[in-house]
Formats: sequence, structure tokens, C-alpha cells
Amino acid sequence: MADHAKYTTVTDATFEQEVLQSDQPVLVDFWATWCGPCRVIAPAIEELAADFEGRAKIAKLDVDHNPNTAMRYGIRSIPSLVFFKGGRPVDQLIGVVPKHVLAQKLDALAGQPA
Repeated sequence: MADHAKYTTVTDATFEQEVLQSDQPVLVDFWATWCGPCRVIAPAIEELAADFEGRAKIAKLDVDHNPNTAMRYGIRSIPSLVFFKGGRPVDQLIGVVPKHVLAQKLDALAGQPA
């Protein structure tokens, strides 16, 4: 599955392998195509994927097509941005969040760049 950006598209079927078994911290953007705020935050998510390449994984999960994972993590509002480390959710933000806030949280989980 080729994406134009460096983020990973995850599904109910691939979530465990791509997110829970990742050896890097993962930021999962729970979103949907009809969600206006999701479209607003999308460019920042794509930039973070490039900025953190090699240190953290950025993933997007469409809640309409993957309801099981969204339900499993209690996603009721989107965009929901959930940070995973070591297979566990460790932080969550809801709504349009400034890119620098997301970057600070990823830096804390991933460690500073070398």
C-alpha cells in the first residue's frame, strides 16, 4: 500500500503488528473522511511522519472502515491522537492540536534526535 506520505495506514487487521508490536513509539491519528477537523490536522500529521522518520511511527486509522480498533480504545471524538509505546496507549489528545505540541510529546517518547 503506497502512501504519498511517510505515515502508515493501519486497519483493524494490521493494528497489532504495526502499532502494538512496533519497537518505536507510535502516534495513531483516528480520523474519518467526513471529519473537517481531521482534514485540518492532516498536513501536520504528514509533516510529523517526515520529521520523526526512523524515531517514531505515525499511523492513521479510518474509524469508519475500522470500527473494532476505534471501539477498543474508546474513540468517541475525532480526530483522536493516541500515543502508543511498548504496545500500550500512554497519552491521548482530541481535536485539532498544534503540530509543536504533538512533536513535544513524540520527542519525550522517542528520545531526542541524535
